[in-house]
Amino acid sequence: MDWTKQAQHDFQNMPAEGGDLIMSARAELITAEDPYFRGIDADASLPHWMTVRPLASTSPGGGPHIVDLAGGRGWLIYTFMRRHADPQIVVTEVFWA
Repeated sequence: MDWTKQAQHDFQNMPAEGGDLIMSARAELITAEDPYFRGIDADASLPHWMTVRPLASTSPGGGPHIVDLAGGRGWLIYTFMRRHADPQIVVTEVFWA
């Protein structure tokens, strides 16, 4: 998983509670068979405090996706590039309130 400089900076400066949830969400994303969780109830196996959805409903199969954390207290926005040898997830934004 890669991070933009701004996302990394925001992550490093957030409270421990938010950072812990971001790292837990990271673990779920990098171990998922399909990090976009396509399909009905595809994210049913995720922890109750985490949901994944497309950032724009017009591109559910690609483009940026958002992980809502703790009922909206925070989020992580990422893109996934499916590459044969080395799939890549790029975090573009993180937030914790």
